[in-house]
Amino acid sequence: MDHRDHVALIRGGVEGGGPRWLELGAGEGAFTLALADVLGPGGEIVALDRDGAALRTAVAAIEGRFPVVTVATMTGDSTVGLPGGPFDGILAANSLHFVGDRRAVLGAAWTTLRPGGRLVVVEYDADRGNPWVPHPFGFERWRSEAAAAGFGEVRLLHRVPSRFLGAIYGAVTTR
Repeated sequence: MDHRDHVALIRGGVEGGGPRWLELGAGEGAFTLALADVLGPGGEIVALDRDGAALRTAVAAIEGRFPVVTVATMTGDSTVGLPGGPFDGILAANSLHFVGDRRAVLGAAWTTLRPGGRLVVVEYDADRGNPWVPHPFGFERWRSEAAAAGFGEVRLLHRVPSRFLGAIYGAVTTR
């Protein structure tokens, strides 16, 4: 996957959703960069990850390409808690498949979003994992998990083939 794929996976869920976003598991920033690209001038991103060095790499990439987007970093674990909102949106790109029981994270996400706020998920479209992707959830499973957590209808945004676990999809739901 490249930057165009990352943007395509999230664009339809981010555009028009407001400027203030939280990214869960930002890592070195591949999807943070895509989020900055879609948000454009005036966008604000809070990038959360357990790895502070990875977050510094993400910020450096964004400052070089999208200086009109504000990025704040927070070293932490989304399974322990989320920063205070409200946020217009939350992006969880390839991060929730590391969480075996997502109920607490989804509950915290629901609370952190403003009413009508968006949750954009990027995930492998598989229900069985491997050592590197331990807890993936296919699109149909995501629809039921999101509903159980109180979110609205889940809409498929885009899908790209993947040599690991078949395909990756982007989806959006609202609080």
